[in-house]
Amino acid sequence: MQKLVVVTGGAGFVGSHLCERLAFDGHRVISLDDYSTGLVANHVPGVEYRTGSTAAIAALITETPDLVYHLGEYARTEQSFSDVARVLASNQTGTAAVLEFVRATGAKLVYAGSSTKFADAGIGRDQSPYAWTKATNTDLVQRYADWYGIRYAITYFYNVYGPRERSDTGTGTLIAIFAERWRRGLPLQIRRPGTQKRNFTHVLDIVDGLVLVGQRGEGDEYGLGHPDAYSVLEVAEMFGGPVEYLEERPGNRMSSGVDIHRAALELGWKPQRDLPSYIKALTI
Repeated sequence: MQKLVVVTGGAGFVGSHLCERLAFDGHRVISLDDYSTGLVANHVPGVEYRTGSTAAIAALITETPDLVYHLGEYARTEQSFSDVARVLASNQTGTAAVLEFVRATGAKLVYAGSSTKFADAGIGRDQSPYAWTKATNTDLVQRYADWYGIRYAITYFYNVYGPRERSDTGTGTLIAIFAERWRRGLPLQIRRPGTQKRNFTHVLDIVDGLVLVGQRGEGDEYGLGHPDAYSVLEVAEMFGGPVEYLEERPGNRMSSGVDIHRAALELGWKPQRDLPSYIKALTI
């Protein structure tokens, strides 16, 4: 059955892949993006694009959707210390507007939480402005369900990589940054100590999970992550070449546990792709 689906951040890395999949599946898809990190180059056929902040979602989207995927938030951890005003505007003001929108329209909300909430035995949720706002938002989504009866599901991504990943300073992610520096013959820069571990998950596996959660997920704790963890130094070694160490920065968590039991048991989701194979294909 065709649904009307809104994707905030639909011109971004994960959002563009999700829009592409939803349109392929036959849904009417509206992307809302302010293009602070999204790109027109990420537009895909069959999707309607609207420009603006999530804070203005009710004015920009007058239709009544069946489903809202809320991916359009500020999404950098270490940089959030020097960008607090943008973090609060996006991750608090914007998300509050999205919650009011789904309350008014009756749409189901799929919220993209952050796995930083679970890092370092749970203290990761307070280690940066980004992590704190994302963790707080998962609480707020649940309170809206208690107070107003909204339908929701909360997902947690674990270090997404793949096509359309950005490599530029400030908005880039690790695999794309390493790949770009490797192609240019530059040292791979690692924040000390280098032993901090991450669970890297391919964007198409994330999209598979998001679609399933949108269809059948209800409530919290839908972790979407690959169970294999690698240190940043181990990832650099997969690429090969010289390594350059940089000073450690605040918010640089040392570990992140992956819990995919709800996605696996209830929805039958499991990752199909692995990081070593992806890097090997990039470096042949």
